[in-house]
Amino acid sequence: MRFDLPEEKTLTHEMVVPIRWGDMDAMGHVNNTVYFRYMEIVRLDWLFKTCGAMPDANGEGFVIVNAFANFHLQLTFPGDALVKHYVANPGRSSFDTFLTIERTDEPGTIYSSGGAKTVWMNFGTGRSAPLPEHVRALLG
Repeated sequence: MRFDLPEEKTLTHEMVVPIRWGDMDAMGHVNNTVYFRYMEIVRLDWLFKTCGAMPDANGEGFVIVNAFANFHLQLTFPGDALVKHYVANPGRSSFDTFLTIERTDEPGTIYSSGGAKTVWMNFGTGRSAPLPEHVRALLG
């Protein structure tokens, strides 16, 4: 099974994440779970810094309701991963995020791609809530 990223998406953030020795598994490449960690680091950096959506257990904020990753090539240590974050399909309370991972020393070669459905939640009620206007404006 493979999920393709849509053509229609907006680049919103990118950052470099160092590949650490401890990220590798017994096979000598970055463990599959760590790709999700790299994606999480960049998604949360965008949500917290750009959207100003710091976690607030008594208020509202973002959750992801599903996530996927495609593993195209094996990342190995040493090196740095360039993770690009995209958004698409904004709705009333949710939008899709998509991410690509490449090495900084191999620009344009996608090692992994993935995404997640991101939902704005009211944590008190446990239900989705309309996206705040300042967030909606960032989604285009």
